[in-house]
Amino acid sequence: MFKKFSSLAVSLVLAVGLLSACGSSNNDNSAANTNNPDGAGDAKVTINMFTASPEYTEAFNAYIEEYKKVKPNVTINLEIMQADYNTVLKSKISSGQTPDVFQTTAGGDIDTFAEYSADLTNEPLAAAMTDAVRTSMTSTDGRVLGLPVKGNLMSLVANMDLLNQAGVTEIPQTIAEMDDAIAKLEAAGITPFANAYKEWWVWKHIFQHYVNAAAEDAGISAQELVNQFIAGTTTFQEHSVLYNNFFEFIDKTVTHGTNKPLERDSNAQVSDFATGEAAFLTGKGAWDEEAIKKITPDMNIQIAGYPVSDKPEQATIATGADQALRINKDSKVVNETIEFFNWLYTSDYGKSWFSEVARVIPPIKDAPLPDLDMPKQMDEILKAGKSGELSVNYSLDTFHQKFGELMQAYIGQSKSKDQAIDEIQKAWIQFGSSAQ
Repeated sequence: MFKKFSSLAVSLVLAVGLLSACGSSNNDNSAANTNNPDGAGDAKVTINMFTASPEYTEAFNAYIEEYKKVKPNVTINLEIMQADYNTVLKSKISSGQTPDVFQTTAGGDIDTFAEYSADLTNEPLAAAMTDAVRTSMTSTDGRVLGLPVKGNLMSLVANMDLLNQAGVTEIPQTIAEMDDAIAKLEAAGITPFANAYKEWWVWKHIFQHYVNAAAEDAGISAQELVNQFIAGTTTFQEHSVLYNNFFEFIDKTVTHGTNKPLERDSNAQVSDFATGEAAFLTGKGAWDEEAIKKITPDMNIQIAGYPVSDKPEQATIATGADQALRINKDSKVVNETIEFFNWLYTSDYGKSWFSEVARVIPPIKDAPLPDLDMPKQMDEILKAGKSGELSVNYSLDTFHQKFGELMQAYIGQSKSKDQAIDEIQKAWIQFGSSAQ
């Protein structure tokens, strides 16, 4: 369900207890008095957060510590677990121990957890979201039931130093251009692709670009196409971009990629790319830039859409929000929790937190971009062109995980292409929607 650092051998669990100032004993756990900015006189409140994003541990700690200055009566306990997060979350919910704040994927999973989520539609934090992000946080009945961890960018990532060394001056936008680039890279002794095919989640990040192109060819939205697959009313064979182009691209990344692709996890892939072992990073996005730059600070990174067809205009990046925090609607401190996130998403500190502390693409309006190459390039791309839909959001991660496992079986040669496709289509019907 949650993608980053899934190769970690152990879970990271962190409890952060903030010191609480003395509060009035005759005050209840209602939202703090806005005329009392230092929090004096408010009852002591504890908010329990349960998330699956260990890469943002320091950033979360920073905003918790900052909020202590605003509301010293509020204690925020942060628990972070990467391994088996989804299983543990469901166990907590089923046992009646739903955290005050918990994390899920966005899009379709907004509805999956709707009955546990506070309605944020009329809150300032919802108004602060960008339109694309707000859409990813909205249920099918029009309510905003989540708040974004970050904005996101998913794309093909290239080491332009290696491409230029091989005489490739631009990232390929068509299949023919990619074939030419592969030939030139290998002639120069450079491996074209760094893959992380041990991870189930990287597959969905590649596949969505082909879904977007197939939808465009069919004259419908990506969401409509995904809904057709979930309903079982279309097939891969009806969409050449999916049946042929996607599988041909995957075959190329394996044939012309780093060794033992099913043994390379996300961290190994980043290392392969950052140390110059390969020219292209597949299945990834903006979240990896800092890890890459820690290894090779001056790497000339460029992003682009995948060359999904012979139409260069279909090589688009994908942007939006794919992770959501949810506020437990039955929490005893629901008002205080909503107040906390309203502060984060609307205050001057919050606007700077996304770009300067978390160093992520802000999911809110009027916030600066982080000083990183990929977000800046995304901004320039979107000024001149379009973004592809974040179509991973239209299916549930229960489907995406099965999809990844079937693609692993395909490149491991335990399933043929048609066997993998048949099982993917069945899984889409079985797992693709919360309505199933």
